[in-house]
Amino acid sequence: MKKFVSFLKKETVFSIAFVLAVVSCFFVKPSAAYLDYISWRTLLILLVMMFAVQTLKVFDIFDLLAGRLLNRVSSVRGLAFILVFGCFFSSILITNDISLLTLVPFTITAFRKIKKETLIIPVVILQTIAANMGCMLLPIGSPHNLVMFGLSGMTFWAFVLTLLPYWIASFVLLVIACFLFPSVPVEAAVTVEVSVDHSGMVKKIFSGVDYFLLLTFVVFFILIGNLKSMPSVNTFFNSIFAGRELLCSILACQVVSNVPAAMMLSGFSSNIQEILVGINIGGLGTLIASMANLISYKLYAHEFNATKGRYLLYFTLANIAFLVPLILVHMFI
Repeated sequence: MKKFVSFLKKETVFSIAFVLAVVSCFFVKPSAAYLDYISWRTLLILLVMMFAVQTLKVFDIFDLLAGRLLNRVSSVRGLAFILVFGCFFSSILITNDISLLTLVPFTITAFRKIKKETLIIPVVILQTIAANMGCMLLPIGSPHNLVMFGLSGMTFWAFVLTLLPYWIASFVLLVIACFLFPSVPVEAAVTVEVSVDHSGMVKKIFSGVDYFLLLTFVVFFILIGNLKSMPSVNTFFNSIFAGRELLCSILACQVVSNVPAAMMLSGFSSNIQEILVGINIGGLGTLIASMANLISYKLYAHEFNATKGRYLLYFTLANIAFLVPLILVHMFI
């Protein structure tokens, strides 16, 4: 029982998602169609990236890069700027998920080296927001935008111009947030050469990967797929969606995440631009509003399981602080 309770505390999100997915199976009979719910390509990309990141950790590459970066950054604020906007701009081309998988482990290493572990939570949270908001600029930045770009029939420039004001507003908000970090000097970091013990290297790589992150994605895909298959859910959205596309898109993201929200809601209205804006800024909010949120949370909880509750609290507050201004931007456009 102690082991079970310990597992529930460590894998809280997976446990909740698993229970909800099982409950949904009573409403949608399990069948081979469940296999179509799962984005196997997404899972494969995540698995490959996790192996790549773990390999870099085993070879101490993050320690080496962090040491060299810290020798060139003069302040904690400057370091926060680099790491946050690294996610903001890289997500445009390599997607929000991959950006976080790559940079969050590096961030944890960097702040550990300068003995500023208390700042890891705000930096990782801002990185997550930055990745979610930065990726909206181009259709290739995220799966939900690829879905919307394909379904909408919009031209490339129409798509970009629709989301550009929110991308710019997000940039400004992130700059303001980064200025809240202290401008204290970064303690000198000694750059060391990488020295790798090759014994058991493969085992270390395979054992260090967070497989429950993949399983969490699987159960979320099943849950979301079942929700989409329920006539009552479709009827509900049909009854309230007309004329409320932005609000409904944001709220739907909080429950089923922005990718399935894009797929579901695009069939209920011809006002594609409102839906497009809603599912992008709707990535702010709950932990499941965007799968990228779940990735950074799991990366943090894997290293600091004892403080994951504090992370969730600050994550929610920060997301609300960014979501409200972006909704106001929409009201004035």
